Amino acid sequence: MAELVAACVVHELRPDAGSVGVTAIDKRPVSGPVRVRKLGLHADVQASRKYHGGELQALYVYAQEDAEYWENELGRPLDAGWFGENLRVSGLDVSGARVGERWMIGPTVIVEVTSPREPCATFARWVGGPDERGWVKRFAAARRTGLYLRVVKAGEIVAGDTIEVIDVPAGAPTITEVFVGTAAAG
Repeated sequence: MAELVAACVVHELRPDAGSVGVTAIDKRPVSGPVRVRKLGLHADVQASRKYHGGELQALYVYAQEDAEYWENELGRPLDAGWFGENLRVSGLDVSGARVGERWMIGPTVIVEVTSPREPCATFARWVGGPDERGWVKRFAAARRTGLYLRVVKAGEIVAGDTIEVIDVPAGAPTITEVFVGTAAAG
């Protein structure tokens, strides 16, 4: 059964060498319920709204199974929020999710899969700077990018909520297909 492992919001804005000067990638799990709104989780922010946030990227999701893959690769624990995700989930094939697929999280929230994450330089700096040279290429090559969701129906969620796939559009490309560009070629 698929479930919400953690809901994460920004812990603090951190200085960053990028053009904005700060990053909101430092996400940490909340304890207790959190409100899901049209533009994301209550108390969360995005430092660079040019590339993050908005209705089509209201929530960033990362799978526990993919996090465990990276824990083995990097040799360290990667707690919920480490990837900058708002939702850490388990029991879902996030990379195989189809664009337009809808999920119900808990008893009220409905979300829709929109796009894969595009790893960026801010993410590379967050991961480890010079200790992880080539991180963006390495992360992309593994095809475990996570995905963005739009909020169809707002409500409240809490860690431990079940996640049910309630609609899968026939023939829609998967997140991995969109990421690698094969959907357009097919």
